[in-house]
Amino acid sequence: MPFHPPSWVPQLPFDPPDSCTVADFMFDENYGRYPLGYSKPPFTCGISGKEYSTLEVKERVDFLSRGLAKELGWSPNVGTEWDKVIGVFSVNTLDTLPLAWATHRLGGIQTPANAAYSAAELEFQLKNSSAKCLFTCLPLLKTALQAASGAGISKDRIYILEVPKEATGGQGTPAGFKTVDDFIKEGAGLPRLEALNWEDGDGARKAAFLCYSSGTSGLPKGVMISHRNVIANTLQMATYDKPDRDKLREPGSQVDYIETTLGLLPFSHIYGLVVICHAGIYVGDGICVLPKFEMKQFLDAVERFKVSMLYLVPPIIIAMTKNKAVLDKYDLSHVRAIFTGAAPLGKETAEDLQRIFPKWAIRQAYGLTETCTVVCSTSPHDVWYGSSGSLLPGIECKIVTTEGVEVEGYDQPGELCVKSPSVVLGYLNNDKANKETFVDGFMHTGDEAVIRKSPKGHEHVFIVDRIKELIKVKGHQVAPAELEAHLLTHPAVNDCAVIPVPDDKAGEIPKAFVVKSPNVSLEESDRMLARQIVKHVEKHKARYKWITGGVEFIDVIPKSPSGKILRRFLRDKEVAARKKKGARL
Repeated sequence: MPFHPPSWVPQLPFDPPDSCTVADFMFDENYGRYPLGYSKPPFTCGISGKEYSTLEVKERVDFLSRGLAKELGWSPNVGTEWDKVIGVFSVNTLDTLPLAWATHRLGGIQTPANAAYSAAELEFQLKNSSAKCLFTCLPLLKTALQAASGAGISKDRIYILEVPKEATGGQGTPAGFKTVDDFIKEGAGLPRLEALNWEDGDGARKAAFLCYSSGTSGLPKGVMISHRNVIANTLQMATYDKPDRDKLREPGSQVDYIETTLGLLPFSHIYGLVVICHAGIYVGDGICVLPKFEMKQFLDAVERFKVSMLYLVPPIIIAMTKNKAVLDKYDLSHVRAIFTGAAPLGKETAEDLQRIFPKWAIRQAYGLTETCTVVCSTSPHDVWYGSSGSLLPGIECKIVTTEGVEVEGYDQPGELCVKSPSVVLGYLNNDKANKETFVDGFMHTGDEAVIRKSPKGHEHVFIVDRIKELIKVKGHQVAPAELEAHLLTHPAVNDCAVIPVPDDKAGEIPKAFVVKSPNVSLEESDRMLARQIVKHVEKHKARYKWITGGVEFIDVIPKSPSGKILRRFLRDKEVAARKKKGARL
């Protein structure tokens, strides 16, 4: 049976427009965005404090588009979007999104690359996307030059996004490289560009972003995200949050509530790109921009700029719960809520954080690059730990078993399939993946989920785990994420991951990789500690969920920048170790 948003969720105020660019939607008050002149500055540097007002950003986008047009020989109505692909390989900066919106003004595409990429990984994306130029930052310039050379992009087509000098050791832009500011200064003296000549439906057909999936199997896939996809999810989130934001208004005031949010997560990732940088700015919020996660720098910025909404991922939340003494040194009283996604947040970790900050609303969301981000989200008035919240307006989903049967009730697991105006155009040049993923109007997520009714009577989505990563123990399905969340409650466990290992009797059994807490005594043997951890699971979980595959201590759990545990690296490590021992694979 199909599932829909709960009755309390407002309907979209209007259909997401399909004949305008993302840039127009973000800067035209006729599309319902918060008044430009009263919005907070969209981006504030969390290190230097530098910022531009919304009206200044709009002007910078205009001038930047003119400068790019002259430099690259592009015209808004000449060629297709695939002739105008701009690569971006950078940490977060004040101009990352203005660059994207300027590209859209020219009818082009931005393809953002993960700042943690190696030269080979970046080269693959530049080639696969057919990027015509590359914007990078000084800390990543060496890698960018190597990758661009391999992809056939000349040095004079590499440009610089400026970051605070504190992040570059005081180094300035090397001679011979143009910066975004250079383009803006040049563009200010150039004539205004002609308007894009778009017909109805062009916004739904043309790609605005080409983001690359995390590549859980094989090479990363280019995900084609249309202008309407971004607009739809922005509108869905703004509509979903409106009832709760209305409650935050000053008594008797007709002025909408706006706040400063945290822009720490990578803007190259769909979570940072859409949830933080589009949905937040559309409703008038400002973003405190940080280039990377460092606990002290993060807490300094939250305190200094009075950040009230923290967009986080589970690894940062886990680090916070394990460092209460550090948190106590900062005034975080203005924080009202956190919003977490990109990877599951365990119920136990949420409870740990709530004990430290009882007044914070802990919101969890679920989404994918292929759904242009959020499918469901916790509302502050119906927080249910472990849940990913309720469906956003305009979204329909169904749960389908591995046998292909559609689930007809609650608490029945199966693959989550999603229908939404935010579901993307598909994968670039990958017919096989498109046929498997986008079927009859639904996006097949590859995630196992169940729908449950909360104590308040609303339907919530619970994500169990990736279907391909579930451990099959004597026919029982065991979710690694569930065991990982429980293991983190043990005081000796700083971080962990669980994978399947083969077993003659059970087929598969769970094995845990554990990073020890700094508090663990050097005198305590690994064997004794492993036994304590195993007993911790045995005390609270069903027998088939016990860690019978053993505990291995390692220095770090491999993760993507968005916080997903890269279990495939641990599986490869385990296979290599078993081969060496001659054990069953």
